[in-house]
Amino acid sequence: MTTGIAVLNFGEPAAAERDAVVDYLERIFLANMDIEGDTTEEAARERARSLAERRAPGLMEEYAEIDGSPLNAHAERQADLLEQELQDRGYEIETYLGFQFMEPFIGDAAEAAKAGGVDHLVGLPVYPLCGPSTTVQSLEKLSAAVDELGWEVEYDEITGYHTHSAYARLRADNIRRTLDREGLELDEDTRLVFSAHGTPTYYLDEGSRYVQYVEEYCDMVAGMLGNPPYELGYQNHANRDVEWTQPDVEDVVETVDADRIVVDPTSFMHEQSETLSELDVELREEAEERGLEFSRVPVPYDDERFIGLLSDLVEPLVAGFDPDLYGLQPCKCRPEPDAMCLNARRNE
Repeated sequence: MTTGIAVLNFGEPAAAERDAVVDYLERIFLANMDIEGDTTEEAARERARSLAERRAPGLMEEYAEIDGSPLNAHAERQADLLEQELQDRGYEIETYLGFQFMEPFIGDAAEAAKAGGVDHLVGLPVYPLCGPSTTVQSLEKLSAAVDELGWEVEYDEITGYHTHSAYARLRADNIRRTLDREGLELDEDTRLVFSAHGTPTYYLDEGSRYVQYVEEYCDMVAGMLGNPPYELGYQNHANRDVEWTQPDVEDVVETVDADRIVVDPTSFMHEQSETLSELDVELREEAEERGLEFSRVPVPYDDERFIGLLSDLVEPLVAGFDPDLYGLQPCKCRPEPDAMCLNARRNE
């Protein structure tokens, strides 16, 4: 049996090319149009296009500033490393990369897997913190693509895994390496700031546990670092008239009582515009205007321990033993019979 692993992520335009950026943004806004209330499909498309055209110039500036987004290249490397690791473990598998909002799309990954003769398909979003517009939405797209293909294939999904001890240890060690490299310690003068990707509170009101997952991650990682005081802020996008998770990370920087901050890009497993521009450029400028020294922890996207963790997550499904032996339970954020996660037991 050949197993295909559909490695799913957000995607980003690799360069500041206007048509690509506008189309990318339009797809994002349209996919999340429910947060603005009931509307017709035609009105939703017009609204999404308007928002995209308004946001595009600023995003193009960010891409130009960072010489293009490396997200897609990082995701491709992760997929290649995951394939090699699982093959080294003796499994007959292939990985297929699919993005929510850029080519190759998630539907393209499903088509490629079917054409490749895959007998068993596993959806694996590379989002450690399960969110409705990321993890859940990407798996909805994959499941819909399989149905549209009329493909009767054995099918499984992995959702949230932020509580995996190896993941928390990887991120804690990554923070510690940054501190050691810069000769810093977390004390009254140096404050750790977790910067998580924000989400509209609409999704929280609908039942998403995303904020709970963020806070659990921060507590675990801080505990592994000796429980220093820390701050948590959210990277929100104020391009819609909707409420977002609070506090904004910019507000955290404005009020933190320290001489320097060390920022960990919570939620992210790739370098991308949200890390290279929003944090390294924009947040750094705000911190330095306050007289704060600024350090940012790099994303360990190709750390061999992360690849091993992803391999461990899918291994029960690939090898055919009970996923519960690895702590995987039926997911409650995506209550479908084929979706498994590490969060469910805590939310019974």
